[in-house]
Amino acid sequence: MIDHIGIGAADYAAARRFYDAALAPLGIAVVMEVTAEESGGYHGVGYGREGKPFFWLSGGGARGAGIHVAFTAPTRAAVDAFHAAAMAHGGRDNGAPGLRPHYHPDYYGAFVFDPDGINVEAVCHAPA
Repeated sequence: MIDHIGIGAADYAAARRFYDAALAPLGIAVVMEVTAEESGGYHGVGYGREGKPFFWLSGGGARGAGIHVAFTAPTRAAVDAFHAAAMAHGGRDNGAPGLRPHYHPDYYGAFVFDPDGINVEAVCHAPA
C-alpha cells in the first residue's frame, strides 16, 4: 500500500491552482503545508482527506516525466467535475470523461495532463 506520493512542479503557483481546483470535486484538499524554514529547504503542500495528506506538491522543477497519478472519485459526476476544473485551470485533455470497459465494465475515468505534463486521472468504479 502506498502511504503518499510527491511530485515537483516547474511553476509551483500554476500547479497549485491546478490541483486546488481539479481535486476539489473529488473531496481532496490541502490538509498540510510544510515550509522551507520548517524542513530545512523543502516547501510543499499535502493534499488529502480527513486530515491525512497522501499527495504532495512542491516546487523545484518538474520531475515527473512518465508519471501517472489516479485519484478515486465517489461518483461519475465528480469525474466530470474534475475534468472540467482541470481543463479550466491549465490542464490539457488526455481522455474525456467516459467508460473504459477494457479495464472493467464500470470503470469511468477522465485523464488530463497537469501544467508539467503529468498524466492525472480521476476514476469512479461504481456502477451508474
